[in-house]
Amino acid sequence: MDNSFRSDGNESSIHEPTKTLKVNDCAITLLGTAHVSKASADKVQELIATGQYDAVAVELCPSRHKVLVNPDAIAKMDLFQVIKSGQASMVAASLALGAFQQRMAEQFGIEPGAEMRVAIKDAQAAKLSVILIDREIGTTMKRIYHSVPWWKRFNLFAGLLASVISNEKVSAEEIEKLKQGDVLESSFSQFAENEQDLFRPLISERDTYMSARLIKECQENNYQHVLAVIGAGHLPGMSKQLEAGDIRDPDNTIAALDIIPASSPWLKIIPWSIVALIFVGFGIGFSRSPEMGTSMIIEWIIINGGLSALGAAIALAHPLSILTAFVAAPITSLNPTIGAGMVVAAVEIYFRKPKVEDFNRLRTDATTLKGWWNNRVTRTLLIFILSTLGSAVGTYVAGFRIFEQLSNS
Repeated sequence: MDNSFRSDGNESSIHEPTKTLKVNDCAITLLGTAHVSKASADKVQELIATGQYDAVAVELCPSRHKVLVNPDAIAKMDLFQVIKSGQASMVAASLALGAFQQRMAEQFGIEPGAEMRVAIKDAQAAKLSVILIDREIGTTMKRIYHSVPWWKRFNLFAGLLASVISNEKVSAEEIEKLKQGDVLESSFSQFAENEQDLFRPLISERDTYMSARLIKECQENNYQHVLAVIGAGHLPGMSKQLEAGDIRDPDNTIAALDIIPASSPWLKIIPWSIVALIFVGFGIGFSRSPEMGTSMIIEWIIINGGLSALGAAIALAHPLSILTAFVAAPITSLNPTIGAGMVVAAVEIYFRKPKVEDFNRLRTDATTLKGWWNNRVTRTLLIFILSTLGSAVGTYVAGFRIFEQLSNS
């Protein structure tokens, strides 16, 4: 095996370690890069220029690759379909991650992922196969979500969104950590209370996943020598995986790590149980007196609809969207299969359909609080999230009020 190190005169202690391993009949050279280092991009260019490789693998999934090579592709996003399929929170979290990275790039004059762009460009110019070996970012984020205890999940994603509001500069220590680690880990670690909650889905699992992808590609395509461009933080784990030879069935390994953990059955039962209790409360109220039952329904409408409308108003929704939140929330809260946020977002899109320029400005607008409210795409996501949150809070507050009335009567 070969271990080489290089330090650029303009960057202190930046290493580009390489390690070559023999896996069956294929040689795999792992290049550990710093995602914010020009020296790493130069090293990638230098290695590809040697002509030793017949394929170049990069630490990208199809989604991240698409955004990297075609930033305008996001303009083709069907926003309502994103919301309808339950991906709104994930898209918002991805934008917040991107905002953090963009803020870092502007502060330090660096471009995260430059070495990946160079790897793709130079590999294509040399007519080499480009292999995307990372797991889909959506799958990784969902596995992060399930790896964090339920009471920490809101803090994690709220922290991501709050990072957009922050005007604090990224510290030199955080930049150094990013140079030696993984871009997703470094970004997420800003918002996690305990980084150990993130290590398995962010690093350990992806070490195994990318190793399995490399083995699979070598087996199926008979590559002789593959250059794998990965973050320096993955090099130790992937080296260990490939040297140990424990991945005997890469297809099964990949399939297992692509599974989204099932939610607890209680999370499906609880909403219906709450609805049942609310109806029982209404029934008891009317059985005691029509006035009490009517009072309960009025409070249910005002509290549930009012808080959902407040969430929509905070997101600066269209007046008719705010009215829709007030009307829809008390009804949709009694049917867990549809949320108030989806109805409100649909109305918002109807009256304020995002324009092409909104999608084109998405990456830059997502870096500021003002941008999230001014851009029709991000504002619609906020309307969905805040009106949904308002309705959820309203359900519990109104439900508590119903049973408080029953206990006091």
